[in-house]
Amino acid sequence: MRVNLQPAFVLHQRSYRETSLLIDCLTLEYGRISLVARGIRKPRSRLRALLQPCVPLLISYQDQSELGLLFSAEADGIPIALKGQSLLAAFYLNELLMRVLHKHDPFPGIFAVYRETLQALQQGNLLQKTLRLFEKKVLTELGYGLQLQYDIAEGKGFSVEKVYRFYPEQGFECLKQNDPVSEVFIFSGKSLLAFANDTLENEESLRDAKRLMRLAFAPLIGAKPLQSRKLFIEVDTV
Repeated sequence: MRVNLQPAFVLHQRSYRETSLLIDCLTLEYGRISLVARGIRKPRSRLRALLQPCVPLLISYQDQSELGLLFSAEADGIPIALKGQSLLAAFYLNELLMRVLHKHDPFPGIFAVYRETLQALQQGNLLQKTLRLFEKKVLTELGYGLQLQYDIAEGKGFSVEKVYRFYPEQGFECLKQNDPVSEVFIFSGKSLLAFANDTLENEESLRDAKRLMRLAFAPLIGAKPLQSRKLFIEVDTV
């Protein structure tokens, strides 16, 4: 099947044979796909500079099950210019999607939020908040959205004065006195409500949101750590 002018972003690329590349793309209608870009590493190739992360593309390719063949690519609007921490954050987004998305599963909602997040990173502000909201939306699109409205045991809304225990893939329950549980699974109602309302405005809520997202993504990512997180050891972002 030939696909023409499909909106896409490059998530990852690696060398293939002498002059080609293997590229993984996030597409609007076909999800994550892998393609061979033949001859792209030749000195006179016009496409090599275009097939880079953060560049909105329109690609045409032959879909051949696991590994397709790229025919052409062109810019789909103005490239998204990122630098410094924002660029490192984009590498994290790409690696996260590479790990949690199966090939050929279309998620138009994830494509949209990915593009919006890159544009937000371009502004250079609210880096941690932008990443946490991206993660939350991706979980929702994948069908693993967090229940951030009420206690799963009592069905009551969260209280800013209480603390809650997180049960992965289930939800939150108000913490009882002397309940033996690791602190990593305990969250304040105040932080949970802030995350539910997308109002991560202080250090405590940002720290709690990051910790919660790591717990929620752990079953999807697996034991192998994300390499991009090592780039943020000093800045403590992802």
